[in-house]
Amino acid sequence: MKIIMVGQGAFGQKHLDAIAKIAGIEVVSLCGGSAESTRDVAKARGIPHWTTDLAESLRQPGVEAAIIASPTQIHAAQGIQCLEAGKHVHIEIPIADNLADALRLADAQKRTGLIAMAGHTRRFNPSHQWIHQRIKAGELKVQQMDVQTYFFRRTNMNALGQSRSWTDHLLWHHACHSIDLFQYQTGQVVSQLHAFQGPKHPTLGIAMDMSIGLKVPSGALCTLSLSFNNDGPLGTFFRYICDNGTYLARYDDLFDGKDQKIDVSKVDVSLNGIELQDREFFAAIREKREPNASVAQVIDAMRTLDRLEQCLAKDA
Repeated sequence: MKIIMVGQGAFGQKHLDAIAKIAGIEVVSLCGGSAESTRDVAKARGIPHWTTDLAESLRQPGVEAAIIASPTQIHAAQGIQCLEAGKHVHIEIPIADNLADALRLADAQKRTGLIAMAGHTRRFNPSHQWIHQRIKAGELKVQQMDVQTYFFRRTNMNALGQSRSWTDHLLWHHACHSIDLFQYQTGQVVSQLHAFQGPKHPTLGIAMDMSIGLKVPSGALCTLSLSFNNDGPLGTFFRYICDNGTYLARYDDLFDGKDQKIDVSKVDVSLNGIELQDREFFAAIREKREPNASVAQVIDAMRTLDRLEQCLAKDA
């Protein structure tokens, strides 16, 4: 299967690492925002074609699909462009930074009938899969999720420590992961919510601290704390308080409430959530089916984010 990669930055390279472990996939073009860095990444990875023009990448012979890991603000427009060019598309989280663009993307998927998938990695991390499988089997029921998303990001840097051309966002990017996961694990859409944010950064123009509370009709709660000011362990940490046990998920590691490690090595074919979501995308194309974390499935998360944004606007 011939594909193109859109985005030469930190997450584009994470996807290239993942694809290298998946048989039968060939990246034939790299489309980036900076000519110099795009050229350098393509050369280092042995990708035969590179460009800063997405239309040029899409015109490469035999291309079936695209993975988009470009700046958040252009995800939806590029996703629609790929679909309208007749290509399946996998878009890194979030699919958009507003509900209107997300809905336009969903409409484009319906209109074309092609596969459009969102990079909601938490659905694929083995730690969260382990929990999901037990929920589906009736062995667990989530009563509360406590989530901490902490980074130290007072300057505009990416995951590789390089200067970013765009600004990240606690709500539309980082909260999106946890809100989708909460609704996925409970099988319900948030019915009640509230949100507060701290002062906006004087140059980045974004809130650096945020607190979110969610409730679904079953009564399950989610408390989400987010910060770009945390000088300590970085990342997102989940505590599942269930009717039958407590579990702590730290990326691909899972522990019980007494901090005893749970073996998740047999949950899937890899421990790498990005690799697993990419495998799902390619499998859905080959099997002509809707993927887990399709754009249609994650629209409810985008609607909840929109409601939270309205809540934050009232608090401002």
